[in-house]
Amino acid sequence: MVTPAAKRKAVAHLVDVYGMSERRACKAIGCCRMTMRYQTTRADDAGLRQRMKAIAQERRRFGYRRLHVLLKREGYAINRKRSSEALAIVCAQTWEHR
Repeated sequence: MVTPAAKRKAVAHLVDVYGMSERRACKAIGCCRMTMRYQTTRADDAGLRQRMKAIAQERRRFGYRRLHVLLKREGYAINRKRSSEALAIVCAQTWEHR
C-alpha cells in the first residue's frame, strides 16, 4: 500500500469488517491518523482538461507553452507546471504513440 487513498481504504475496511477503532486500525496498517482525516482542497479541473483536449486535438503541433497562452487568453487561471501536467495526461489519453 503506497498511496494514501489505498491506506484510507484499508483502514476503512478494518473499521467496518472487524469493528476496530480508527486509531487501532491506523496503527495496524502503519499510517498516520491524519491520513484518514485529510480532505483535499484542490479544485476539480475537468472543464480545463476538456478544453485542453479540444485544443490539443485541433492543433496537434502546439506544446504546453502555446496551449498555456491560449488557455490564459480564454480566462483560465493556471500556471505552466499544471498546464504541462494536465497536457501530459490529456495527450496520453488522446494521441497514439508510434
